[in-house]
Amino acid sequence: MAAKRLIRPEAAADPEAVRAAALTLLARRDWLTGELGAKLQAAGCRPEAAAGVIAELVQERLLNDGRYAERYVASRAERGHGPVRIAADLASLGAPRELIEAALESGPDWRVVAEAVRRRKFGAAPPDSWAEKARQARFLQYRGFSSDHIRAAIGADLEPD
Repeated sequence: MAAKRLIRPEAAADPEAVRAAALTLLARRDWLTGELGAKLQAAGCRPEAAAGVIAELVQERLLNDGRYAERYVASRAERGHGPVRIAADLASLGAPRELIEAALESGPDWRVVAEAVRRRKFGAAPPDSWAEKARQARFLQYRGFSSDHIRAAIGADLEPD
C-alpha cells in the first residue's frame, strides 16, 4: 500500500504546502526529525523543501527529538517494556545513540518497573523453584530488562538451587 499523499505533486517544493503537511502529521503525534523527513518525502514532498521546513520546526520548538525520546521511554515503560527493548526500538526509528542514552537515564527506576511487571504477570510471591525463576527471567528478558534488573525483580540470584 502506497503512502497517502499529503501534498499535491505541483506543490511538492512549496514551503507553505510542505509546512502544512508537516503540521498535519505533527497534530497526530510527535515524530523524530529523520522520521518526519522520510514521511514527508513519502507523501510527495521534495527532500530540500522538507529539510527546510523541518529546520524551521526545530527552531520553533515544534519538533524536538529529546522530547520525543523522553515521551517514548515513558510510554513504553508504562506498558512494561525494559530499557534494552526501548533502546532497540528507538534505534530502529533512527534516534542517535546519545539521545537514547539520555532518555533512558531520565526514565524511571528500571528495577522498580521490572518488579512491577513481574508482579503483574506472576503475582506477589517470589519464585520458589529454579524452573520458575528461569521462566520469569525469560519473560523479563523478552520484555527488555537487563540481567541486573531481572535479578532484582526476582529477588534472588539465578544460580541453581
